[in-house]
Formats: sequence, C-alpha cells, structure tokens
Amino acid sequence: MSDTDVAATPPLGGMDHHVSVDPAAVPPRAAADGGPDMVQLLTPEGERVAHPEYDEIVDALSHDDLRGLYRDLVLIRRVDQEATALQRQGELGLWASLLGQEAAQIGAGRAMRTQDHAFPGYREHGIAWARGVDPMRLIAMYRGVDKGAWDPADHGFHPYTIVIGNQSLLGTGYAMGIQRDGAVGTGDPDRDAAVIACMGDGATAQGDNNESFVFAGVYNSPVVFFCQNNQWAISEPNARQTRAPIYKRADGFGFPGIRVDGNDILGVYAVTTAMLDRARSGEGPSLIEAFTYRMAAHTTSDDPTKYRVSAEVEVWKLRDPIARYKRWLMSEGIADADFFESVERESDELGEKVRSSTVSMPDPDVNDIFDQVYVEPHRQVEDDKATFTAYLDSFETTTEGA
Repeated sequence: MSDTDVAATPPLGGMDHHVSVDPAAVPPRAAADGGPDMVQLLTPEGERVAHPEYDEIVDALSHDDLRGLYRDLVLIRRVDQEATALQRQGELGLWASLLGQEAAQIGAGRAMRTQDHAFPGYREHGIAWARGVDPMRLIAMYRGVDKGAWDPADHGFHPYTIVIGNQSLLGTGYAMGIQRDGAVGTGDPDRDAAVIACMGDGATAQGDNNESFVFAGVYNSPVVFFCQNNQWAISEPNARQTRAPIYKRADGFGFPGIRVDGNDILGVYAVTTAMLDRARSGEGPSLIEAFTYRMAAHTTSDDPTKYRVSAEVEVWKLRDPIARYKRWLMSEGIADADFFESVERESDELGEKVRSSTVSMPDPDVNDIFDQVYVEPHRQVEDDKATFTAYLDSFETTTEGA
C-alpha cells in the first residue's frame, strides 16, 4: 500500500495502543457526522454530493486543478510524516502534526488569492505549502536554527503563533488595515484582499479570539476566521470548551458562521472561496468551522492514549481525506494509475530531501537571538548582546589559558 492509503498511515504517539480511559467519564461529544448543517460535497466513500450554493465553485476547477489538490495532499502529508520521524530521532525539538487535517488546510490555502494573507497558529503546514513557503523553513524553525525565516510579504503567510488565539487578533488588525488602505470592495479582483485567521477548537475559549470577533464584527473587517475543529484541545474534548457548536458562535458577534466537513477538500475549498469572496467585496467577516480530527498527538510531546479511546481514532481513519479524494478522482476518470504513481515517486523524492536537508542544516550563531527583535536599533538589546558576547568570549579565553 502507498502512504496515501488509510491502512498505511503509521501510528503516531501510540494512538493504537490500549488506553485506560473509562468511556463513561468522557463528556458528551459533538455528532460524529457533524450534524445536519454541515456542508459536505464529498462523502467518506468518495461520492460527490450536489450542493446548490457551492457546485459552481467546484465545477470551475479544471482537471489539472483537481489533480493538483491531490498532489498537495500527498506531499504535505509526507512532509508531516518525515518531520514526525525526525523529531523522534532527536533531530527536531518538537513537531505539531497535521495528520488528518490535510484537506482542511490545503482546501483553505488554495482558495486564497495572491494578495490575501493568512495568520497561522503552529500547525498550518498545509496552508504554508499552498502559499509557497518551503517546508524546510518550517522544519528549520522547529529544529531551532532560525526564527521562521520566510517573508510574510512574499507569501501572504505570517509567522507561526504559539500563543493560543493570538493570531486572531493579528489577523483582525491586519484586515482592518486592508480596509483603511482601500483594498476592499473596489471590484478589482487583483486589488481586493482578505485575511484568513486560523485557530483550533481550543482557541475559541480564549479571550484573544473573542475580542477579535468583537472588533471584526463591529468594523466589518475582511477576515475569515478559519477554525479547524479537530475535536481535542490537547487533552480536552469539545464539550469542555463550549456547549454550542463552534460555528454558531458567529451569531452573537453579528456575522455568519458555517460548518464544513474538514476532511472533504472540495467542500473546504468551496466554502472558503465563497467566504473570502464575501470578505473581499466588503461584506465583512465570517467564521468557518472545518469539522475534522487530529489523528496524531497534539504535538510530539503529547501522549493521546492517556485521554482518548482507540475506537474513536479507528472511526476517523475511515474518513481519511486523501483516500476519499483519491477514490473520487479515480471514479470520475480525472486521474489514472500513472498519475498516482508519479505523485508517489515525487513523495519519495520529497521525503529524501526533507531528511537530508534537515540533518545538514548548519547551527545558528547564538548571538542571532538578539537580531530582528525590534525594527529599529534598541539600546537595551544592544547592551544585552554585548554582555552575552563577552560572556561567551570568556570561555574561549579560559580554554586558551588552560
């Protein structure tokens, strides 16, 4: 089997081991199927579902576009698998896996236009890929050899944000700036811009996130809040974050919310395209809840067997976003065996590149931590750097004296 098949997905974080969790002690969960309001264009079995609001968006995609989405899914999963393995081997300090969330991220990322901007958390490797960020830049950050060395202006993809929910404030503020620059509602498709602010289900319980909703709603800002509801905020299930479905939170702030099957790349692409178009035209913010599942651990420092049952994971394996999309492409004659084999070869080549490039990364100059802290020179930082440099030099003097 290839690495795109469900059965070939390697167990991460021991998720298939026995778990000593009493199911009766687990709070009630959201409906496994996402409920009747969930938008779904592609079932887990790979069958296309008609939808009057979104069919036109999907129908506008060429066969090359559709095959490109599959390639994106496979390659970013390979990057994720290699990075997880590298962390287990001690080559990365940490890694936050996106396993199971590939469709949510690629669908959203490919819906963006060049002039749009994304504000990620720390797991949005798929959106980074769609925005043209070299995955080695992400890996370098988790290896600790740089601070996220890509230019947000070049990619419309801003630095990873570790503070939970903070990126919602940053994205809302940037969207308000776009408004004031007159780049919203002009009717010019090459000028009008929007922002995607990413978050997880746990972040919706944060004050930063709710303050962002207030500002975006009041100022009618061109921002799409994109929540990947992967069911678990580290070890806390949705029921301990909110009593209402996440997408319905938007009602209280005066803008629309919509739930989409986050494992359905066609659905995510269509819904995100529609909401971004709405934002660019000046109709204001929206909230998308991509109903998905985190197949791996929260990060490589987490052990999900401590808090969730393996039966739940097995159910979601059957909803694998890549497997269902592959079935549909094959059934529609959009892609053939030669295409899938070529993607597998490219995946293997990418895997080798990730491994070799990671272990050959040069160590950074320790003094680099003082650079790029402020835009302008800062006396305190300069003094700290001089003190630290003298401290390091003292070890060289001691060694030479010995």
